Amino acid sequence: MPRHGNAATQKNKRHNKGVTSTMNKQELIATVADTSGLGKGDASKAVEAVFDAISTALKKGDEVRLVGFGTFSVSKRKASTGRNPRTGAPMTIKASSQPKFKAGKGLKDAVN
Repeated sequence: MPRHGNAATQKNKRHNKGVTSTMNKQELIATVADTSGLGKGDASKAVEAVFDAISTALKKGDEVRLVGFGTFSVSKRKASTGRNPRTGAPMTIKASSQPKFKAGKGLKDAVN
């Protein structure tokens, strides 16, 4: 029996009319379940497994390259000196690692 009117479908319909919307994790899982034929439980496990695999690779300093979709990587930021916005006093900003995503050609083409 086909599903009618799930949250992700409704949001996509609104988006197509020019209204900007955001898909949250539960809507992503519902969309994966609908398009793949998996149950919501299995789709949830699949989505979580993908997120965990990407996070684990990035923690190790690896790059995750998905041809046609994009590349996840980690950017290292050096320690720097900034200013406290309230007092104007100099302060040290510690070094950190930031996750990055660069969209691939296939994703860019799909959006445009």
